[in-house]
Amino acid sequence: MLICLVVGARPNFMKIAPIDREFKKRGIDTLLVHTGQHYDENMSDVFFHDLNMKSPDVHLNVGSGTHASQTARIMIEFEKVCNKHDFAMVVVVGDVNSTIACTLVAKKLGILVTHVEAGLRSFDREMPEEINRILTDSISDLLLTPSLDGNENLKNEGVLESRIKFVGNIMIDSLYDALERVKSTNSNPANNLGIGRYCVVTLHRPSNVDDEEKVTLLVENLIETSRKIPIVFPMHPRTKNNLEKFDKLHLLENQPSIHILEPLGYLEFVSLVGGSTLIITDSGGLQEETTSLGIPCLTLRENTERPITITEGTNRLISDLSTLQISVDDALQKQDSLEPRKPKFWDGKTAKRIVDAIIECIEG
Repeated sequence: MLICLVVGARPNFMKIAPIDREFKKRGIDTLLVHTGQHYDENMSDVFFHDLNMKSPDVHLNVGSGTHASQTARIMIEFEKVCNKHDFAMVVVVGDVNSTIACTLVAKKLGILVTHVEAGLRSFDREMPEEINRILTDSISDLLLTPSLDGNENLKNEGVLESRIKFVGNIMIDSLYDALERVKSTNSNPANNLGIGRYCVVTLHRPSNVDDEEKVTLLVENLIETSRKIPIVFPMHPRTKNNLEKFDKLHLLENQPSIHILEPLGYLEFVSLVGGSTLIITDSGGLQEETTSLGIPCLTLRENTERPITITEGTNRLISDLSTLQISVDDALQKQDSLEPRKPKFWDGKTAKRIVDAIIECIEG
């Protein structure tokens, strides 16, 4: 039995790592395929050590491009991999172009496909990721959901219940593994900054960092927030480039309570988040991690495909930046009284349930 695990971007590795480890524990062979959709210079041996996983077996090296050209290149190259191996199952995760591209190839070759993180919906079809989610779910054989709202979304779209299985949140497996590994280390960058309580900021989505007017408002808000609590800002290259282009980077750099860092390794970042008081982000994964850790999270987006982090967790959507400071004040006042909220199956054991479901699907 050979299982193909597909990754296309850095967040995918956090989801695949615990699944790969679980297959290994059971003596099941895997082939880890990295499409190269997002090239990341930090994906060195240290990166894979941080995730406690093997390096990819196959690199497709497709690189960046338009959605059409990138998806097409992934399909062409992945078809060659599928024709070379006898896969019992192709496992895709998340919602990037690699997810739908490899799903299409596998299905047309008659290979079973499992989608991990199925059923997530923002209900905003202007998001490319939403299109990828819907299409991948519509043709995958096994749909593994992180929360029960995902099951409802799929059933509302006419998906047979026999194809759906609620397994829990795989990101929490990686989070717990990393937190355990950093307990005895000094890997938190905040330790070297001489600060105690702090807010972590991560921003990279085009809707936040590509528009000069929006960037101006963001900078003003971050400066105002830094007067209430120090900010640690591991800055995405896209964000840094746009701040420089709009001549705003120096405004943040000149603030003594704003600490701009280069992108961090996984263990460093988990340690930083785990020690934080507040998160301001537009990331999907951080919404989940903060819910599990009981840390207030202010998400600068119009919508979220992870509503459980709001209904059962510590996340709050900020669609209007004029309300951000009120939310910052409220979060800082309530932070000490928050308890970690753990939605069902966000327990660090999701990989076991995923592998059980895949084996059952294959053996039929």
